[in-house]
Amino acid sequence: MSGRLEFDFEWRITLFTLVLLPLLISLGFWQMHRAGEKTLLAAAFERRQTQAPQPLDEIGKQPAEQLAYLPVLLHGHYLPQQTFLLENRVQDGKYGNEVLTVLALDSGGLALVDRGWVPADPARQKPTEVPEPPSADAGSTLTGSLYVAPGKPFLLADTALEHGWPKRLQAIEMDKIAAVVGAALYPYPVRIDAGQPGALQVNWEVINISPAKHRAYAVQWFSMAAALFLVYLLRSTNLWQLMRRTPGDKESPHE
Repeated sequence: MSGRLEFDFEWRITLFTLVLLPLLISLGFWQMHRAGEKTLLAAAFERRQTQAPQPLDEIGKQPAEQLAYLPVLLHGHYLPQQTFLLENRVQDGKYGNEVLTVLALDSGGLALVDRGWVPADPARQKPTEVPEPPSADAGSTLTGSLYVAPGKPFLLADTALEHGWPKRLQAIEMDKIAAVVGAALYPYPVRIDAGQPGALQVNWEVINISPAKHRAYAVQWFSMAAALFLVYLLRSTNLWQLMRRTPGDKESPHE
């Protein structure tokens, strides 16, 4: 055995490693990127919560990132017949829906208000019981915060809203909701504050996975990539034999 590092490229193992190794590394960097995004979201939320609510009709056009979690004040009345149920929302291990109801603003225009969570039948055999919001005669003044989704929702297929009310949603797609309502809506839904008129079970999660957990996932992916590379290196070279040799070993004449 010579003292030089020698390679033995077995094409199937080499191909497998060339395909999987970049994938593992890219997943690690993706998790690090998500950790950075979640850190910024949490910081933006904390910063915005110190601001006084602004009347929704006085907010001018601003970039989406400046509107995320912005506290707002709304004056108007609910249109209870125009209610949507956002499905697949779990709280405390229980399946349910988020209830979104259109609010007619006193200043004109419409806004979509996310009133919170209610329990629902996961098999969709029983109708979801939705408490009625305050009547239109009473009017409502409520506070909440704008919700700006961090990205486009992931949907397995293009969804169409069913007939009848309330209508079920797989994701909040404001253009489709506005088309069903038949009028322009404020571009972003308002997540209502607890204790406000029409509020249900409110427990908004700013981030569903903490930045620390994303970083832990990144370490796992990078560790898997390192392990794969090490296994490939030991399988495709004589590195292990070289490592096992002691400084006093002498090469055989036939080596």
